[in-house]
Amino acid sequence: MLYLLRKVARHPSIGLVDKPNARKLHEGTVPLVGGISICLSILYFLYSNPNFLPHSGLYSFSIVILVAIGALDDKYDISFKFRMGVQAGLAIIMMNFANVQLATLGDMFGFGDVLLPTFIGQVITVFAVLGAINAFNMVDGIDGLLGGLASVTFAALGILFAMHGMVNFAYLCVVFIVVMSPYILFNLGFFGRTRKVFMGDAGSMLIGFTVIFLLLVGTQIKPNGSEVLRSVTALWLIAVPLMDMTAIMYRRCRRGDSPFKPDREHLHHIFQRIGLTPTQTLLTICSIAFLFAAIGITGEILEVPEAIMFYSFIAVFAVYAALLSNIWAVSKRIRCLRRLYRLRKHVCNKIA
Repeated sequence: MLYLLRKVARHPSIGLVDKPNARKLHEGTVPLVGGISICLSILYFLYSNPNFLPHSGLYSFSIVILVAIGALDDKYDISFKFRMGVQAGLAIIMMNFANVQLATLGDMFGFGDVLLPTFIGQVITVFAVLGAINAFNMVDGIDGLLGGLASVTFAALGILFAMHGMVNFAYLCVVFIVVMSPYILFNLGFFGRTRKVFMGDAGSMLIGFTVIFLLLVGTQIKPNGSEVLRSVTALWLIAVPLMDMTAIMYRRCRRGDSPFKPDREHLHHIFQRIGLTPTQTLLTICSIAFLFAAIGITGEILEVPEAIMFYSFIAVFAVYAALLSNIWAVSKRIRCLRRLYRLRKHVCNKIA
């Protein structure tokens, strides 16, 4: 699909390509077909295994709508209000027809289980869907990052589903990782720079929706009398996209800008600003995501109290937000330290 659709996207009558500008620094036009290719591959898998998942048809319908809207946004840059309206509508459909919604937050705050009234649970579920979709959309800023972070999340979810005997959901996570692997290789230029492709909004919306769908299934459905993962663990599995989105939107609102106004203040921009190469930035952020996911899985296995896991997450986020608010001073100091290190190394080599 990647080989086929990248040629289709370049056709003058289609023009589904990303062009460089002040915010996008890649070379030449790049086809935005990664998400469409992944969607078609997942649809083929589900069509070949019609009874593989409950409500498979509803999920397929949802991702087709999201990918279509994402592709239109990639082509025409449609209003974010319209996109979010569609996302919210699909969340409502999912709640009413698949009966997947937040009913409890568990003992997240340390005062006993938090049971949500139906209406409140539905409202929070809609915001959770919107948050997850847009978190993965916003984090897609450098080659390989969205695919890498999504792979970490799907791997963690697959482990937890397998541990609780939900083999089909675990297998779906593996399918997503396998399907995304060719895209990651294309995206990183392993098959040549001329064959490079991008995920596009179609792909980030697909991945974000799938992740929140699996998280809701894992936290709310109890196959053996207990949930696959606690609600607080979900925060750790998507910690990097979630913290990046929340901090960025807060800073934009504080400046008086729209929270959806694009800028170059994301985590990957910060790492590159302090001197890391794109490859080093990719490996660093994915390693951080892996560490957070490992903390979440370990907390599940060791049954660490939910309140401890939650307040630890809040503490980590507070540190991240504090560093981000002082990023100019922090990045300047790091650059100075890097220059001093290189100078010291150069002097030592001269003396030697």
